[in-house]
Amino acid sequence: MTAHTESFEIATRGKGTYEITDQVEKVLRNSGIRTGLATVFIQHTSASLIIFENADRSARVDLEQYFERLVPEDTDYFVHTAEGADDSTSHIRAILTRSSEAIPIANSRMQLGTWQGIFVFEHRRAAHRRSISVSVVGA
Repeated sequence: MTAHTESFEIATRGKGTYEITDQVEKVLRNSGIRTGLATVFIQHTSASLIIFENADRSARVDLEQYFERLVPEDTDYFVHTAEGADDSTSHIRAILTRSSEAIPIANSRMQLGTWQGIFVFEHRRAAHRRSISVSVVGA
């Protein structure tokens, strides 16, 4: 059994989805692991990770619009607004999704479906640099 961990950063330009599948595949290649499990973790509470449709951008637009309606920024009962009107909403949106994803590995490849990609889901309006940690374990 071997374990390998690497981190990388991704720059976001504000709210939206940013594909990181290629960066995670690079970590997998660097690990030399052929069979095992990759765990991808985002080190933030106002952005999240999702495995989602990567072929048709309109699916991600629909997701982003859904979250705008599900947790709107103009809600007057939010108290945690120290960093702006999107402070509480970004934390709530992040908790409704995930901070990590586990992906099986076989034949040195992540076992993602044909139309699946790994994305950072940025919930803040401003640009950020998001830190991603990837751990790969296996043989």
